Amino acid sequence: MRDEDISHATVLEEEVVPIMNEYREIEICVECSAKALLNVSELFYFAQKAVLHPTRPLYDARDHAMKPKCTEALVRIFKLCDMDGDGILSDAELNEFQRKCFNTPLQQRELEGVKEIVKASRPDGVVDGGLNVEGFLYLHLLFIQRGRVETTWMVLRRFGYGDDLSLREDFLNPDFDVPFDCCVELSPGGYAFFTEIFKRYDADGDSAFCPDELDNIFGLSPGIPWKRGKFPESTVTNAAGY
Repeated sequence: MRDEDISHATVLEEEVVPIMNEYREIEICVECSAKALLNVSELFYFAQKAVLHPTRPLYDARDHAMKPKCTEALVRIFKLCDMDGDGILSDAELNEFQRKCFNTPLQQRELEGVKEIVKASRPDGVVDGGLNVEGFLYLHLLFIQRGRVETTWMVLRRFGYGDDLSLREDFLNPDFDVPFDCCVELSPGGYAFFTEIFKRYDADGDSAFCPDELDNIFGLSPGIPWKRGKFPESTVTNAAGY
């Protein structure tokens, strides 16, 4: 039980702070007492948060930096949201990202506020009125450092990442039941989607993917799914073999 002596808090802090400084993996220390009903709900809140939204997989407290797997995942998410491929998230792309992850759009003044926060510490993170990848990463670094790690986890999980920061199996291979007497084919919308993706990554506009363009388009996925089938040699190519 908590000591009622007013000097108790100071003594406790003197004992706990050196431990937390030495062991950076400790995220928070909560003084609580079931008998005195002190910080009981807070204890359960932080315990739940530590399990559902852990900081350690995302952030290196000793180096004060995001871990490589977290950075890699967020860079992939940035590229997926950069619909025009110009390396900048415009206001429209930021709003679509916000809607996809949090199911609510941002007002224009809120968008400007986000960019001002980034610009204050990372002027190079805002280019032509939008966030580049450095600004996007810095924004999530701020979320983590300010104790809002659940925001970054919501983004990661919305884009298919699990607790180990790998793409989940149910995301990569969702259940898709096809009756035994049926076949599967792309709908007109499916054809339009893949045609648009092709045009987006066909940088030289020659209607064929060279090796660099092929690596670029599949760089957002775990890899080329037909690699074992000697792709692309096993499919139709142009005279250059593309």
